[in-house]
Amino acid sequence: MIIEFVGADAEAAGKSVAELTAGWGYPPVPAPAAEPVTDPDDKVVDPVAVTALVVSIPSAMLAVADIADRIQKRRRASDLIERAQQLRAQQAAARLVREDRSVDLATLTPDQLLDLIADENSAT
Repeated sequence: MIIEFVGADAEAAGKSVAELTAGWGYPPVPAPAAEPVTDPDDKVVDPVAVTALVVSIPSAMLAVADIADRIQKRRRASDLIERAQQLRAQQAAARLVREDRSVDLATLTPDQLLDLIADENSAT
């Protein structure tokens, strides 16, 4: 996820969000200058390993893990949106940058933010 800061105090806004995400174990990483070239012949996932994993884990455990993960992500999204709303009051904006558009984080709900991130991850 790429977050862009604009406004009078964009540097302080970036530090504020970086402090929040570092507490979650996600320190900020500068955006790369150019996308690396990937070899189309490289396998990303071994199909046999994925099949074995899916068969070995009961579906009920996966559902519980998904729900717990969604709850944790929703809390973090809520914290991030709250911080973006505070920054907006200080004349700075935090935007989620996507390939097709950018969205002001302060105007989103936690579920909308998670859906945008999920859409971005499924597109890659």
